Amino acid sequence: MGSQQPTPVLFDDRNINWKSLGPDFPHFSAAVFEVDEKKRTVEFIVKFDPNEKIIYHRHLAPTRTFVVQGEHRLYEVDGRLKESRKVGTFTSTPVGAPPHLEGGGPEGCVVYYSMRADGDEELFEVLDEKDQVLGVLGFKDFAALRD
Repeated sequence: MGSQQPTPVLFDDRNINWKSLGPDFPHFSAAVFEVDEKKRTVEFIVKFDPNEKIIYHRHLAPTRTFVVQGEHRLYEVDGRLKESRKVGTFTSTPVGAPPHLEGGGPEGCVVYYSMRADGDEELFEVLDEKDQVLGVLGFKDFAALRD
């Protein structure tokens, strides 16, 4: 008896209401599933364009990710590839992880995010190449993206 590979399951995102965050946030779209300010949680999914990088940023809350489709790539500020995550990769990142760029591989990427803040309103800092804060994204920003 030979071992059989399981049949791959293809992710169909046609029923997800993807939203752009506007011209200041190119190369990805998102759909927010839940924002619970009382529990300090946000659940959302992101679709990254193929071979593109999004804005340089830092996560301000513990973040769990699951790669649903494609290849999720993380980059240093200078553009060097730091890490590549394949379909099915689950990652739990604590507060204090270094800032980074991220994006999709050759076929793009879909990643599920779950964030649990310890108390602050802010979830992400948008940075310039010298780590200066250009802006923040918080619970209210994610709530505005909800359907």
